[in-house]
Amino acid sequence: MTIHVLVVDDVPAMAEQYEYDLKRVGGYHTIVALGGEAALDVVGREPIDCVVLDLEMPGMNGFEVLRRLQQRDIDTPVIVYTGTGSYDRCIQAVRLGAYGFIDKSEPIQRVVQEIENAVSRGRLVTEVRSLRSRLDSDSSLIGDSAPMRSLREAIARVAPIPSSVLIVGESGTGKELVARELHRRGPGPKTPLVAVNSAALPEQLVESELFGHERGAFTGADRCSKTGR
Repeated sequence: MTIHVLVVDDVPAMAEQYEYDLKRVGGYHTIVALGGEAALDVVGREPIDCVVLDLEMPGMNGFEVLRRLQQRDIDTPVIVYTGTGSYDRCIQAVRLGAYGFIDKSEPIQRVVQEIENAVSRGRLVTEVRSLRSRLDSDSSLIGDSAPMRSLREAIARVAPIPSSVLIVGESGTGKELVARELHRRGPGPKTPLVAVNSAALPEQLVESELFGHERGAFTGADRCSKTGR
């Protein structure tokens, strides 16, 4: 999978050298922007995986680019670089959301490693956000394919009916997820939903565990059980 890198520097010779070196050493698809406004335009329309951003630029400097990215809720990882040796300013950039910083005199191999780390972290953050959105969703059924829409429609029709529902399917096909969605959309969504793995119960006790038993129904049944009633 090709990594797309945007190099932002107002000095054309520096930007073009980075563009060439990153393609040569990292194998990246590299784009150059010669200023802050151009950089924001590229990030807004291109699938950029990482930005290498010069802090010291006329007009819109690197700090303002970072602020604009935050305002637009763009979380593309940014590595700032500087030739001034002012690490205090680099720390300030990190506080504005930059992933890290490098000096322009650093070997290109280190720059490539920093980009790899930033891209990996960016992808991890995206995955975590996706998982959280799924966990926060009311429905446990994720997806918008035709079969999933059909399944949701069937559940919506069946859930309000005050009757037992038999869900069949091979192991791993999501029968419990369907059961939970039926319960969520049924008449008692606030009541407990108890999942029982009947395969883990002794054969002679399955009926008792699911439906209860009377005292003396079998050896050891010294009291009446109301389970399931």
